[in-house]
Amino acid sequence: MSKSGDFIAGLMIGGLIGAAIGILYAPKSGKETREELGRKADELMAKAKEEYESAVEKSRKAYESTVQRLKSLEEKAMAKAGEAGEKVEELADKGKETIQEGKGRIKRAIDAGVEAFKEEQGKTV
Repeated sequence: MSKSGDFIAGLMIGGLIGAAIGILYAPKSGKETREELGRKADELMAKAKEEYESAVEKSRKAYESTVQRLKSLEEKAMAKAGEAGEKVEELADKGKETIQEGKGRIKRAIDAGVEAFKEEQGKTV
């Protein structure tokens, strides 16, 4: 937006300098000069208004484009977060299963050890 503002300021300054030089070198009467200055000022204001509206439109389009891009990125981030959450749940479930299997193996091993101990105790008596 500062480039557009700089351009408009330059346009205004250039127009004023041009008008001043025109007044100094114009062989016209005061009334004709004032009328010409009025026309030039109107033209300059119309041009500045066009440039301003163009800059506003470009800014609006850039804003809308940025908002759309941010929404798209947000949707992608939410999807990735959902996928990560599902993966964490899946891994947690696998971990629980592995722990349960390990507990079962340990329990069977302990039971087998106790049974073997009892058998050995019974043989020695």
